[in-house]
This record gives sequence, C-alpha cells and structure tokens, in this order.
Amino acid sequence: MFDIGASELLMVVVVAVVVIGPKDMPMAMRTAGRWIGKMRKISGHFRSGIDAMVREAELEEMEKKWREQNEAIMKAAPQLPTAEEMQAPASPAPDSPAPDSQASNAAAAPEASSPEAAEAASGAESATPDDTRQAELNLPPPPP
Repeated sequence: MFDIGASELLMVVVVAVVVIGPKDMPMAMRTAGRWIGKMRKISGHFRSGIDAMVREAELEEMEKKWREQNEAIMKAAPQLPTAEEMQAPASPAPDSPAPDSQASNAAAAPEASSPEAAEAASGAESATPDDTRQAELNLPPPPP
C-alpha cells in the first residue's frame, strides 16, 4: 500500500529508538497500534457503507427489471376472472333440460336398479351454475 521497503523500515525503527528511547518505545508502539486500529475500523465502516449503497442500487435495479418483466407477462397472459365473476352465475340455468339430455336420462333410468345408481343419475341431471362455470373455464371438478 505505502510501498515501504526493508531498508526504509529499518531506518524508521532506528530513528524511533534514538528519538523516543528504548524506555518509552513499548508505550509508543501501543499508541501507534491504537491509531492504526482506529483507522482500520473507520475505513471498514466506510467500506461497509459503500457496499450497502451498492447493494441497494443493485436491488432497486433488479426490482425495476422484475416490475418490467411482470408487466410484460401480465399483458401477454389472458385475464382470469375475478372471484366475484366466478361467484356470479354466467347465465341463468334453463328450467327444462334440453331434449338430448332427456333422452340420455331416459336411457340411463332403466339401467339404474339400485338406489345408489338412481342417486348418481339424478345428481348428473342437475348441473349447478358453478359446474357450468367450471366447464366454461376448463377447470377440473372440485374434490369431494
């Protein structure tokens, strides 16, 4: 850092021993050590502050990129219905079933000999608005 060679360091030690004296040399070395420690502590604190500012700037840049990518994805993706739209029926349920469903129900009725099969057939006849909405959105049926 300061590029002090061995000969220069030897010269500093000789001058320090002559000027300070061998008796006061340990106290002078402790004082110099404290000063060096304080300078290192201050420079470390300064360096950590600079590193924190750099990290914050990088984080802000990453958040900006994330927002841009999120907006692009949201524009490209189709809009899904909100919870309110899913709760509201899409269209009123018809009062009478269609002729095709009557024919299929009539064909299934003679086959149903047990009460469980009859309940299953009657449950298949009535489709709730939620089931219709699920079919429109190509959603799987809810678990039992």
